[in-house]
Amino acid sequence: MLFDVIVIGAGPAGAAAARTAASAGLRTALVDKARFPRDKLCGGGFTGRAARYYREIFETDLPETFDSKSAVTLYGFGEKLGVIEDIPPVYLTMRLSLDAHLVALALAAGAEDFTGTRIAELAPEAGRVTLAHGTRLEAPVVIGADGVTSATARALFGRPFDPARIGFALEAEGPALPADAPLRIDMGAANWGYGWSFPKSGSHTVGVGGVHSRNPDLKTIMRAYMADLDVPAETRVKGQYLPFGKARRAPGRDNVLLAGDAAWLVDPVTGEGIAYAMKSGQLAALAARDALARHEPDAALRLYRQRLRPILTAMRHANMVRLLLYWGPFKTGFVRAVRKSGHLRHDYMRLLGGEIEYPDLMRALVRRLPNYLMRALGSAKVQGDSP
Repeated sequence: MLFDVIVIGAGPAGAAAARTAASAGLRTALVDKARFPRDKLCGGGFTGRAARYYREIFETDLPETFDSKSAVTLYGFGEKLGVIEDIPPVYLTMRLSLDAHLVALALAAGAEDFTGTRIAELAPEAGRVTLAHGTRLEAPVVIGADGVTSATARALFGRPFDPARIGFALEAEGPALPADAPLRIDMGAANWGYGWSFPKSGSHTVGVGGVHSRNPDLKTIMRAYMADLDVPAETRVKGQYLPFGKARRAPGRDNVLLAGDAAWLVDPVTGEGIAYAMKSGQLAALAARDALARHEPDAALRLYRQRLRPILTAMRHANMVRLLLYWGPFKTGFVRAVRKSGHLRHDYMRLLGGEIEYPDLMRALVRRLPNYLMRALGSAKVQGDSP
């Protein structure tokens, strides 16, 4: 079967790519081994940035099933830094329902449904995907949106991720909390990582995540975090690798593009991934459209990287902030600055809401960090504590 674009993976990145490609008039195949709805480990935070991208890409308003919170309790390395109220709304959802909804919107735009079928053979650079039941799909451009353990990335580069840089997260769904319970974010709950407590209608999502190599006993950290939040010890805990750090240097090769977690596009400070997944999926599809219009499918990666530049710049700035937050010489001053400055706490939430970007947060940090920390910034040398 001949297509213009094959999209592998039907999460937020894949659904956005398929929706955008099909809406542009490209014959699009959407492939995923799962049949939707299906569950997915994810905190389910849907920020203002994600909401903006969702409306732009899928051309509809948020589902009524989303919860909304306007208060966050912020902790840093076990210390309560304050409650932030009257913030831009942070929405909460379950991936079980969200992903099925996005897939339905992609199919409604004209993408052809190959979900619920495993891939038997994958040759992305040749534009060929053979499904388990024998059907062969062919297209000049392939978009791999198949997550952190991406088979598409493995086919291109020999492995889906760098073990030295990968993160890992544990998550549990506990009993529901009162309707007015705030979000809770714990910076430093794991080594070079964070914890989250997201109260939703009917459940309470709790998790911790951090750099995998620095958290050999993440299960112990998770048990302690659950106990601190009164989540029953017998609650089932699930785990998953997650991108954590720099975005992939090469988000594909020639006519093969990687989007979302497959391209390591997760904010290393906030953990936000859904927004960048949807946006990168859209940008990959637009790059495919432009490359095919030129009859140059191998130009797709170059065009994609041009469109992706603002997100990659945001990732670089996020990693600068992550150094301030987690590296030993800086983190004490960072915590003090955040605890003492209500403006800085609100800037953090405005970042989550997509109202400001990392350069704005960096400027706010520099204005408020104490003098001794500024001296440390000028004289400190990396002594092995950076990831």
